[in-house]
Amino acid sequence: MEETPAPHKRRPRYRGTNPRRFEERYKEHDPERYGATVERVIAKGQTPAGMHLPICVQEILEALDPKPGEIGLDCTLGYAGHSSLLMPRLLPGGMLFAVDVDPIELPRSTQRMRDQGYDEVTFISRQQNFAAIRGLLGEAGGGFDVVLADLGVSSMQLDNPARGFTYKADGPLDLRLNPEKGRPASELLKAVTLPRLEKILSEYADEPYAKDIARAILRSPNPPSTTAQLTKLVRSGLGNLEEKHVKKSLARTFMALRIAVNEELSVLDHFLEVLPYCLKPGGRVAILSFHSGEDRRVKRAFAIGLEEAVYETISPAPILAGEAERRANPRSIPAKLRWAVRSTKPLG
Repeated sequence: MEETPAPHKRRPRYRGTNPRRFEERYKEHDPERYGATVERVIAKGQTPAGMHLPICVQEILEALDPKPGEIGLDCTLGYAGHSSLLMPRLLPGGMLFAVDVDPIELPRSTQRMRDQGYDEVTFISRQQNFAAIRGLLGEAGGGFDVVLADLGVSSMQLDNPARGFTYKADGPLDLRLNPEKGRPASELLKAVTLPRLEKILSEYADEPYAKDIARAILRSPNPPSTTAQLTKLVRSGLGNLEEKHVKKSLARTFMALRIAVNEELSVLDHFLEVLPYCLKPGGRVAILSFHSGEDRRVKRAFAIGLEEAVYETISPAPILAGEAERRANPRSIPAKLRWAVRSTKPLG
């Protein structure tokens, strides 16, 4: 029996010279076919729709110093930008494990790696939280030589209105990295108390107007279910604040709710606790954070590890993206990179 051919799907139509909505930017979603368009978008200091530009690449490669034959782990695969640069340095003879909780982006990024020629033996991807990496040790031969954890949310998640991560376009107020588990931000806001929401905004995003924003959200008779509704409530709580400050508060509010919904800080705490036991003696780890709460935890864990001789050496200060990268990719501006080298002595 012959298969019925799939109906032809016309490309999205849009008003004006350039597409504005995420789904209309069909050229940016297809970099292999429209490479010139993608290059122009990147040259303007923007991230193409559906893509993610890896941050601090050279700094990470210098810190990890991956070598042929070693076993690596990318704790947050994302768009596979870092993995695609680590992989060639581990071959021949090595392999790279990669994990991500996102069931939507993980298959796409895994396929990108397959298209680059990396098979199931050299590149192994798993849908799981990076706090559970101990479960990979059996497959990895007992430990990893290099570990990378990029704690930032990928651009293709941030920019897609359907995921609910952005205030810049209307969509469901979700914010879950894995939309198949847990409760979305809209449900969190139905149940959260005023003191708890104020604490979330203050501690997870350093939001200076946390009290005003929390009150505006929870005093509304209709809890927000979309990103546009939440944006409107945040704006109402900020009164006549200058627009540039309003936008910063909006970004911080969405970030804080994302961290709360996904329990990101408790996940990071557990990861930092088990990390030394997942590194081989002399193994290297690099962690890229984007928020002071994350960076404080990494800094403290590495400092304690150095004091207890768990780590042989650690980065003396956070490494920031270079000036050229910060100009070319504004999303690299808040990034802080810290690294550590595990002691060659057995752990207690």
